Amino acid sequence: MDRKDFAGEVTSNVLEESEQLIIDFEKLRKIAQGQEAVVPVVVQDAESKEVLLIGYANHKALKHTLDNQVATFWSTSRNELWIKGLTSGDQLDIVDVFVNCEQNSLLYLVKMVGKGSCHTKHADGQTRLGCYYRRIVGDKLEFTNK
Repeated sequence: MDRKDFAGEVTSNVLEESEQLIIDFEKLRKIAQGQEAVVPVVVQDAESKEVLLIGYANHKALKHTLDNQVATFWSTSRNELWIKGLTSGDQLDIVDVFVNCEQNSLLYLVKMVGKGSCHTKHADGQTRLGCYYRRIVGDKLEFTNK
């Protein structure tokens, strides 16, 4: 289901904490219309190889990442540099940075410093390890134990 099919209000709580499947198929179109040229960044835990999140980087974010060895992104919603962990303490230290064959996406291999990498939290208040904490089952979402 995409957001056009969803009848209720799409709040961050509905998106992040519900079992409703509401895919934002317009995300990349919105980013393309933004002020900054960006590429997607896959973030993977260097030890476990778990994919933690996907963000976006512009020139400034990539330079900051390489110069400071800490995962840095361009926030497409706030239009500002996003240094992961600056406010939460859940920093992602860079182990390695890879670029794909067409040089239009990046892979950050990271070591987590803190409790997790997602901005959402479990019901007990603990930071989630990564952003992929639900799986699609039929037309609903199911929370995983990660």
